[in-house]
Amino acid sequence: DEQEINLSGLAKPEERVKVGQLTGAKLLISGSIVELDKTLLLTARITGTENGRLVGVLVKGKTSDDLAGLAEKLADQVEATIHKRSGELVVKSVPKKDRIAMLKKSVAGKQLPKVWIHVTEGHIGQPAETVAEVELTTVIVRGRSLRVRRTIDPAAETEIALLCKEAGFTIIDHKEGNRKEADVIIEGEAFSEFAGRHQNLTSVKARVEITAVDRQTGERLVSDRQTEIVVDLAEQIAGKTALQNAAAVIAERMIPKLAREPK
Repeated sequence: DEQEINLSGLAKPEERVKVGQLTGAKLLISGSIVELDKTLLLTARITGTENGRLVGVLVKGKTSDDLAGLAEKLADQVEATIHKRSGELVVKSVPKKDRIAMLKKSVAGKQLPKVWIHVTEGHIGQPAETVAEVELTTVIVRGRSLRVRRTIDPAAETEIALLCKEAGFTIIDHKEGNRKEADVIIEGEAFSEFAGRHQNLTSVKARVEITAVDRQTGERLVSDRQTEIVVDLAEQIAGKTALQNAAAVIAERMIPKLAREPK
């Protein structure tokens, strides 16, 4: 019922944004048909779900006109508007190569500490395929104690380690390496959860929480968290991608804070 109210146009644009975020959509298109005397007004509202930007499109016709023809004109205008104003409506994603280049630039000329990274990861809602792929663990989600399936190959940890490595940091493996050799300990928790399904598309929401601590002093250097939503045909792939995206955003904010000025 709440989603129907949002989509009807009765809610503010920022409220409609929440619906798009729930489904993982970048754009939300809603509209209406209004009859005034002998005039038909077909309107469409295009909302960017990430920034709340709203653009309206209008087509006028007579009540005697073919409604399907007016709808086609409206569709053409919607398509043209999206092409023309996509820069305003959709937040541009940063390609990985550009993100790495920016990270390298942000730490250039600074001392880069050795880091030890360990992020536990789980998924709520996806049944285990094999015992070798997952193991059960207990996490607290929104005040509830849940048994979730913890993945052996965590996407969030892998993404943070990859970006740290590309930026020039020395990575000490948390399984094979010695934790005491690290200058900075990066730890956290990550989980993805089934959010919804529409026909063959599955929406998954993921949250990553990270803390970076100076190993010698115990000083907390960074505490950060990020939530992302991804839509895919496969629930597990959507979950992995959402965790990867959330971890990448955190790494982009965290890595410059770990670099130290040269002595």
